[in-house]
Amino acid sequence: PTTGLPVHDTYRCSGERLDTLLIDSGVDALVYDPQDIGARFYTYVWTMFDLMVSAARTGVRFVVADRPNPLGGLASEGPLLDPAWASFVGRAAVPVRHGLTCGELARHLNASAVPQVAGGAADLTVIEAVGWQRAMDAGATGLPWVAPSPNILTSTTATFYPGTCLFEGTNLSEGRGTTQPFEIVGAPYIDARFAPSLAELVLPGVHFRDLRYVPTFHKHAGRTLRAVQLHITDREVFAPVRTAVAMLATLRGLYPGDFDWRTSDGGVEGTGHRHFIDLLWG
Repeated sequence: PTTGLPVHDTYRCSGERLDTLLIDSGVDALVYDPQDIGARFYTYVWTMFDLMVSAARTGVRFVVADRPNPLGGLASEGPLLDPAWASFVGRAAVPVRHGLTCGELARHLNASAVPQVAGGAADLTVIEAVGWQRAMDAGATGLPWVAPSPNILTSTTATFYPGTCLFEGTNLSEGRGTTQPFEIVGAPYIDARFAPSLAELVLPGVHFRDLRYVPTFHKHAGRTLRAVQLHITDREVFAPVRTAVAMLATLRGLYPGDFDWRTSDGGVEGTGHRHFIDLLWG
């Protein structure tokens, strides 16, 4: 309303539809500026990828205004995506926790995956984040945290997300519908055994606290859930993906008759009726 300029929604827009949008709009360049959080299934980077593909096909210049990876750039976790599981939560061979900035990821994708789809690379420029060092997480940068999406409220949430987002592929609540999404995980069938069982694993950099909560929406809305809250005790050694996998294995062992994987696609393009955990894990 301030400038009167047209605004086009490109989220989940790809292929010929996006090509046509770029051509009809007459843009000379696209500038990508969102904050990423360092997880393969955080879909902003795949919106970037789709835009890069269309930019390559239509001759539009693509510019990435780089930002720090809030998890730092020293660690990666999880497998590279298998192309058989490609979807909007993962289009190319990237680890679950990738340890790259969005600019670094753009360069990687432009040299590998973009040409495979577009027939050539995009005209890419990365405006680098001056002063960022790989050992810096969000807190070390001194920058204010601005939530990049409604459920990534704090930098701590972002740190948990590459692991606890895997619970979106299960019948457990991952904390949506509360003020602590991705920091708490619960279900109606969890009992007093869960938190102590996790404590016995002595996973690095994390403490598990037993609690109960009632989600106001999403899975198990309105029901009281037994749960655990994750507390980071040492950010340098905490491994979110390893932690979540250990939690999933513990749940399957404790509650074999109740724990289950989701097959609903949850509105995510390219999933069909496959298990959502396979798309998240890759």
